[in-house]
Order: sequence, then structure tokens, then C-alpha cells
Amino acid sequence: MTLHEKLAAMESLWEDLARTPETIESPAWHKDILDERQKRLATGQSQFNDWEKAKADIRSMLP
Repeated sequence: MTLHEKLAAMESLWEDLARTPETIESPAWHKDILDERQKRLATGQSQFNDWEKAKADIRSMLP
């Protein structure tokens, strides 16, 4: 398969999966991580960053 064919196949699979997201069960460790992040937000240990600022920060770290 060429790279283009592989990407097209992946896009097709993703579109198919995205049609029925309720059929995809998240693993238990996902919930554990989300719960921990929510706890950190509630206690002030973490905070949200502005999306535009976050993108700019990431870009500034790239060569």
C-alpha cells in the first residue's frame, strides 16, 4: 500500500468509527486519568491554558 492509500484507509476507518461513538467503550484507565485531572483542577494544582497561547508556546519550542 502506498502512503496515500494507507492514509485513505485510516480516514475511512475513522469516519466509520466516528458514526457510532457510543459503541466504543473507553478503558477504565481513561476514567482514572480524567478523575485525577478533575481533582487537580478542583484543588488548584492544575489550570486551563488559553488555546491560542498554548499553541504559540508549543510553536516557540519547535526549531
